[in-house]
Amino acid sequence: LKVTLDDIKPRYQKFLNQHFGPRVSEHACDREIRNRKITVSESANGCKEVNTFIQANTNNIKTVCGDGGTPQMNNRNLSMSNQPFPVVTCKLQSGQRHPNCQYRGKKSTRYIVLGCKEGWPVHYDEGIINVLFR
Repeated sequence: LKVTLDDIKPRYQKFLNQHFGPRVSEHACDREIRNRKITVSESANGCKEVNTFIQANTNNIKTVCGDGGTPQMNNRNLSMSNQPFPVVTCKLQSGQRHPNCQYRGKKSTRYIVLGCKEGWPVHYDEGIINVLFR
């Protein structure tokens, strides 16, 4: 079964919508998540527990799926960045349903773990929090 770029493109666009945020500040979580209509899933309107915005350009993010990342032993589709990235992590404070989700944002620098398809990032792994830097 050949995967074409047409298959990957919508997933890459969704990834960018949810996690690409070169200029997102830690005070803008509520606004960004509301404007980008980020919810638990397409079908469910629930508030997402955690959403991370990566403060980098698309080329730098994409390198994590190539020579800027290291494939993870337990899952070859996951790749960890070789360099730490500045990120803004938005954690849900209150609210159940979009658009009434209220978040607290925190800036940090960390290695990010992305799910990749044919060299394109399609997933941000929120569950793997590696070395944090101050």
